[in-house]
Amino acid sequence: MTDTPASMTYGGYLALDRLLTAQHPLSTHHDEMLFVIIHQTKELWLKQILHELALSTDLIRRDSLIEVHKSLSRVSRIQAVMTLSWDVLATMTPTDYTSFRGVLGASSGFQSAQFRLFEYRLGLKGGDHHRFHEEGTEWHDALLEALHRPSLWDEANAALARAGFPVPGEALDRDWTKPYGPDEKVEAAWAEVYRQTERYWPLYQFAEKLVDIDDALATWRHKHAVTVERIIGSKRGTGGTAGVAYLQSTVGKRAFPELWSLRTRL
Repeated sequence: MTDTPASMTYGGYLALDRLLTAQHPLSTHHDEMLFVIIHQTKELWLKQILHELALSTDLIRRDSLIEVHKSLSRVSRIQAVMTLSWDVLATMTPTDYTSFRGVLGASSGFQSAQFRLFEYRLGLKGGDHHRFHEEGTEWHDALLEALHRPSLWDEANAALARAGFPVPGEALDRDWTKPYGPDEKVEAAWAEVYRQTERYWPLYQFAEKLVDIDDALATWRHKHAVTVERIIGSKRGTGGTAGVAYLQSTVGKRAFPELWSLRTRL
């Protein structure tokens, strides 16, 4: 255990001198500070989510499917807090946002490396999002690494196979850089878990923790789209995206598709 110096203070431990001086609005408009803090806070929460997913992946690989509940539950609860933050941003009116939108230039949340890492690690791959970051930089390399390794859903299916379920080989050994495509045999295997919950309780509860995360992500996307529509209507996004139309198109994405489709079988 590391010894803590007697001189350690609250501000020193949390590095508040750096944290609280990291907000640099570029306009004189009052609401730009809110915009900056909302997005910086989201990035801090995403950092914690990625920290939890790293632990979750390790636990799943060790078939510690009960122990993984804590870290996965923490992820979905953080997602809930992030979703609530849209309500704070929604206190900003279209007039407020228009007053400083010009200083944002081409910057956009679409460029968030941590959010893309979150998607990749869940299993939502596709696109060349690393292009938003200079080659050789930390974020460029991190995105490429995540793109080339198994996702949380890949690890879940591998754990299902180790438990003796007939998971097809093409779901266990594939090109990890490609978007995952739902497989009827994978769905059938997970459906069996749901039909015999007492027998396969660890797998069943594990699956429901994954659904919590997928559910929370869909809720976050929906609230994001509604908030953007409330503030800028149908205008294009600052990063060149289609704005609310793009955001609405992402609401239906599912990282763990068979855990949703199997419900029709039951």
